[in-house]
Amino acid sequence: MSDDKVMLLTGEPTPRAKTVLHVGCGVSNPRKLHSHFRRPGWREVRVDIDPNVAPDVEADICDLSVFADGSADAVWSSHNLEHLYDHDVPVALREFRRVLRPTGFALMTMPDIEAIAQLVVDGKLDEVAYQSPAGPITALDMMFGHRRSVAAGNHFMSHKTAFSRDRLGNLLVDAGFPRVVVAFGNSFDLWAIAMQRDAPSYLDHVFEEPSERTAAATGAPAQKATGTEGQKGSLS
Repeated sequence: MSDDKVMLLTGEPTPRAKTVLHVGCGVSNPRKLHSHFRRPGWREVRVDIDPNVAPDVEADICDLSVFADGSADAVWSSHNLEHLYDHDVPVALREFRRVLRPTGFALMTMPDIEAIAQLVVDGKLDEVAYQSPAGPITALDMMFGHRRSVAAGNHFMSHKTAFSRDRLGNLLVDAGFPRVVVAFGNSFDLWAIAMQRDAPSYLDHVFEEPSERTAAATGAPAQKATGTEGQKGSLS
């Protein structure tokens, strides 16, 4: 699911610059920041555990104590939760929630293990599934981390856990987010938005063209998300 597949209402400009924590940012590249956060009014703070990528803040996403409670408007997490050990994922998600303002939200994306498993079942374990800026990506890369990067010595690129739609939704609810929406993407990926208590209601409908493959979780069993006219706005 690319940036233009995630839709939000365009709100009125705010006088205060909003802060987005770009966690697991990697090497500086404006294109790595979701296009919504490249719009005027947003200020990116790059956060990474790897000092070699020269982050604004060097920190483990399981310990964001350098940031005060309720100090960020958003968290952008792109393909980094799968690099955590399984037992660390709930810790990181609680940290995401802690640093967000009452109106804040976390937008995240990661590999979809169920879609990847289907490639394995189809006998395509080592076939190229798609092309990325890092080069060709196979099911093995999506399951265990980009093999060329790991072979080059970047062990931060290893994958240590995996997510399905239902598992991700349950983890976010368990982390204390009052409202969660999880959807399948277009490239063997999952997308989720986890919202604080006072986050705007239109955030419940951020994903374009909801279907039975989109789930909204509120602490009860996941239900199908429903669409509104507000989806014609854009997160781009």
